[in-house]
Order: sequence, then C-alpha cells, then structure tokens
Amino acid sequence: MKLKYFSHSSFLITLDNGARILIDPFLDGNPTSPVGASDVEAEYILLTHGHGDHFGDTLSIAKRCDSLCICENELASYIAAKGAKAHPMHIGGAYSFDFGKIKLIQALHSSVTPDKECIGSATGIIIFIQDKIIYHMGDTGLFLDLKLIGELYSIDYLMVPIGDNFTMGIDDAARACSYIKPGCVIPMHYNTFDVIKANPGDFKKKVEKLDLNSQILQFGQEINL
Repeated sequence: MKLKYFSHSSFLITLDNGARILIDPFLDGNPTSPVGASDVEAEYILLTHGHGDHFGDTLSIAKRCDSLCICENELASYIAAKGAKAHPMHIGGAYSFDFGKIKLIQALHSSVTPDKECIGSATGIIIFIQDKIIYHMGDTGLFLDLKLIGELYSIDYLMVPIGDNFTMGIDDAARACSYIKPGCVIPMHYNTFDVIKANPGDFKKKVEKLDLNSQILQFGQEINL
C-alpha cells in the first residue's frame, strides 16, 4: 500500500490491488500541488468537509472516474445533486466498503461548499485499510476528545494540520499528537498560502521530543506504508 502527498490536505492511497482512494482533492488552483485534477484518477474520494481548499476538484474527478464520494450526510447530498455518486455518513458512524472501513470523527471547524449551497459538519476520517489504521484529521482545532480517540484506536499514521490561523498551529498540533500517540505523524495544511506558513521541521522536532516518529512528505512524494 502506498501513500502520496499532493500538498495542503490532499493525499492518494493506492492499495495492493490497485484501487485508489483520494482525500480532499484540492489540486487545480492549489499553488503548491505538483499535479492537476486531470492527472489524477480514483475509485473513491474521501472528503473531510466542503471548503474549497478541500472539496476542490471533487466533482470533476468523480464524474470523470465514476468515483464514489464518501463524506458527511449533507455534503454527500450536495454531491449527489450535482450528478456524482456519494455515500452519506455522519460523525460517530462507521461503514465497511470493498477497500476497508471508514469512521467519521468530529473536527472543530466549519463546512460550507464553495458556492454556499451546503452547510454541514466538518469531520476527521479514520480509515481501517489492509493492516493499517490511518487518521486524517481534516481541518480542526485542538480538543480533549483526541485522548479518547488515542485510547480507542492504535493509529498507525496521523495526518495533522499545522498551519495555524484556520486550524491548529505547531504547538497545538504537537499536543494533539501527544494525545493520540500514533506510530507516525505526517504534517499537512501548511505553506499553501502566506496566512498558513509554517516550518514542518519545527513541528517534527516537537513531536520527536515526545518520543513519536514524524515524517515530512515533500509535495508529490509517495511512500510505502
């Protein structure tokens, strides 16, 4: 299984059988993305919320690839009304798909589509896939229930926002990692715009002082999980 980081909060998981799972595909219009929407294919698209820098190119990719979009209920209804396939879920719920299981987790953030048609809940996503548990936090502030998530699940890979202003900054993100205690921490949601400039190296040092492993992925880099 492989994980590719496109930049911002966008990742692509490629399974051993070739199935592809795209997360928050903000590619076109993203000044840091090494690829455009037309360069990416996916059977599944996972969305944390509806903001344009996460919803991004969902509709164009989903319609071209016949992808199934998996996300919070109101956002899924919006996607279906736009002519793409969607599976609705909500916070606290889990569902098993062909590739594995998805559970939606709360995130302290807002959610509205770029055209302001849909307002729902922002979420984090826990992905139970092959022999790994991956937690994409989406956009969120720090909250104490992250300790419970760390107690309930042995997270192998944690994608955590560090860019501040709209999400946690480096200090709060490091504290979130101390609550969850994942096997590996991957910083995201930074340096896309001036307002979320952050040094991932500073974050990595803070996390490693907590005796946690952190890996900084370059934009476009792919690793084996």
